[in-house]
Amino acid sequence: MQKKQLARAALMMFAAALLATGYVAGTRRPASEGAGATGTATSSGNVDPKTGRKVLYWHDPMVPAQHFDKPGKSPFMEMQLEPVYADEGGGSTGIRIDPGLQQNLGIRYATVRRQETSESFDAVGTTQFDESQADVVQSRVTGYIDHLYASAPMQRIRKGAPMASLFVPDWLAPQEEYLSLRRGGMDIGLLEASRARMRALSIPDGVIAALDRTGKVQTHVVLSSPETGVVSELNVRDGAQVTPGQTLAKVAGLSKLWLIVEIPESLALSVQPGMSVDATFSGNPAQHFNGQIREILPGISASSRTLQARLEIDNTALKLTPGMLMRVRVGGQKTVSRLLVPSEAVITTGKRSVVIARNKDGRLQPVTVTVGNDVGNETEVLSGLSDGEQVVASGQFLIDSEASLKSVLPRLEGGAGVSSGASAPASASAAAQTYETTGKVEKVTPQDITFSHQPVPALNWPAMTMSFSKPAPTAFPDVKAGQTVHFVFSQSGDGYQLQKVEHAGGAQ
Repeated sequence: MQKKQLARAALMMFAAALLATGYVAGTRRPASEGAGATGTATSSGNVDPKTGRKVLYWHDPMVPAQHFDKPGKSPFMEMQLEPVYADEGGGSTGIRIDPGLQQNLGIRYATVRRQETSESFDAVGTTQFDESQADVVQSRVTGYIDHLYASAPMQRIRKGAPMASLFVPDWLAPQEEYLSLRRGGMDIGLLEASRARMRALSIPDGVIAALDRTGKVQTHVVLSSPETGVVSELNVRDGAQVTPGQTLAKVAGLSKLWLIVEIPESLALSVQPGMSVDATFSGNPAQHFNGQIREILPGISASSRTLQARLEIDNTALKLTPGMLMRVRVGGQKTVSRLLVPSEAVITTGKRSVVIARNKDGRLQPVTVTVGNDVGNETEVLSGLSDGEQVVASGQFLIDSEASLKSVLPRLEGGAGVSSGASAPASASAAAQTYETTGKVEKVTPQDITFSHQPVPALNWPAMTMSFSKPAPTAFPDVKAGQTVHFVFSQSGDGYQLQKVEHAGGAQ
């Protein structure tokens, strides 16, 4: 009995080694050899004698990517190779996904359509002071700041409100001279000459009138705000000396603001003065501010690669302040015909843009496209698709990242073997379901368990001996060699993984 067990173990080890050698040899076969084998099968016009259908090639459902030009036993498993027929679409590109699996993945399709749209586009803008309406407060005489009413920059101020009281010592002598002439009864000509001298010294008419009325010398003048707005600049402090022509402060109005729109560099040539702009603030999207582009500022920003367009917007209600970020819709002056797909259907990696297209036979395959501008929730397609085609608009695998794209696309692009005929149930459908059978445990390792199991009708498997991977090295600790068990498995990558193992004592 012991000799029989040793002989059986040796035979199993030899079979496993032979199986591994065949698998390595099959997987390392050059691409040209596999292609040649398939080409031979296709060109020779092989016909299945049982069904009379033309065979493209034979394959092992467990290793569907490997094609053979003749029937026979699989070098990977102790089972017959299965034919892939021409009328099953084995030569088509892309993959076929089972309808149930499509529902599980949440796949939704959209039709590529052509639509007349305006040349409008979305952008962002920032509000700024309208520098063309800014006013300056200057001194026309030499004096000293006696009192400063505007104490800090960005202070709001009304038109006519006092900003600074200025003491002017040079006004004292001409006023005294004028009062002396008037008290001495001088003729009108001398008095007018004295008034002209005071005006030449920048003494305001109001001060001269007060001098005539009160007979008292005026040495102070109050400078007031010329506009309602904000003190954008304040260049003096209390007690400071000022000189003629010196700017004390600058007042920027708020009734009108500039909106600086950042135009993407790709749209720089399509933007023209006069284009309409509709802007909204994120804090109140219902409030719209309209205007027209007044001018295009020269130069492209090196950091953001944008061109700046400037326009004037009405802010009479004073709801906006400089520095606000605005959502801007720039309207085009004419309509153009665009080919549109949902923006969520486009997978962008930075190097290329890809959509998953649906062929007429229902297969899915990646298509590289050239995209244009966004139109709302849709994206313009310049090349790669045509009107009426269907694309995958949503699905769990449509994640806008390069990592997911590298994972999904190779399976689609190399999916001829995965999707053809009988291999579809062994790949796409198998990934969504489990299979079960009964067998005897031949060997247990930390990585897998080897069974001599009964046939699996759902996969067209005969009775054979093969290994199934374990979900973890410590899984199924009570399973021992020699036991007869019932086990459940599912497809995982290029192999099959155990889900449950039961024997007379229950589930493991």
